[in-house]
Amino acid sequence: MADSSATSESSGLFSNLFLEIIKSPINIALVGVITILVYKIVKSRQRIPEHVPVEPALPKLRKDFTVEDLRKYDGTGPDGRILVAVNGKVFDVTKGKRFYGPGGPYSAFGGRDASRGLATFSVVSSKDEYDDLSDLNTMEMESVREWEMQFTGEG
Repeated sequence: MADSSATSESSGLFSNLFLEIIKSPINIALVGVITILVYKIVKSRQRIPEHVPVEPALPKLRKDFTVEDLRKYDGTGPDGRILVAVNGKVFDVTKGKRFYGPGGPYSAFGGRDASRGLATFSVVSSKDEYDDLSDLNTMEMESVREWEMQFTGEG
């Protein structure tokens, strides 16, 4: 018997609550606003993540390049690869194409030896032939070594 009285009390509570809500237009408006907000919260949590285009994996390159070979990798080639040489080492900077690619602030370094430009803090096209850097002073050569460490991930 206690079960039937608990059921009738709970149904009476819900009917009283329902009647209280629909008595006032303000309560109806508030229930509508609450319903919309709950819907937006639930919908935002179920948002499908936007598709981020995956860069295709580029094949590994050989380690040695001539100045002419390096020029092919300025970001304008079919694979879009960008290589930069610093202090005789070649680095793949394709992931930084916003900076080193065509139209980027450091595009003058793409497909070239950037050692002189990094040493002298100059972002102009460097020499198109081999540059032995022999005319750089000690401070400029130290700057080149620091940049080399940055590119190798040691700095």
